[in-house]
Amino acid sequence: MNTVPGQGLDEFLQARPRLFRIAHRIVGNPHEAEELVQDVWVRWQRTDRTVVADPQAFLSTTVSRLAINVVKSAYRRHETAVDRLPDERVATGVDPHQHAEAREAYAVAVHLMKERLSPAERATYVLREGFDCPYRQIAETLRIGAPNARQLVKRARDRMADLAV
Repeated sequence: MNTVPGQGLDEFLQARPRLFRIAHRIVGNPHEAEELVQDVWVRWQRTDRTVVADPQAFLSTTVSRLAINVVKSAYRRHETAVDRLPDERVATGVDPHQHAEAREAYAVAVHLMKERLSPAERATYVLREGFDCPYRQIAETLRIGAPNARQLVKRARDRMADLAV
């Protein structure tokens, strides 16, 4: 088994920004997303990498599944986050009023998405719309059929479109 500490670091570091974005978009909290990325690192260190054909796909799949588990767990406990807004960043060169309006619109959209979409719909929607993943890859990642992945994305799009009206 390939478990020498430090091996696989290059692959992980290359994938890390994408892993964080996937986790953050699914769980909606930068702190939880960072914890998930750290969990993926631990799992990556325990993995026999000689049998991993595509490290980037393996890492993305792992973080997606862990994030979905976190969301499902919170959903079952009926938890809602009080402060799940993106990191505070100073917007340079942008009108402060426009920045505040955009931030508020983003917060409302995220809240409505979490409220209206099931964890599976949210995950498929984020993977398809946010990362342009093909349906086959979404299906493999979530261990569902490709037609089911298409249907979940369609439902999510329909529900999100209903929110815009």
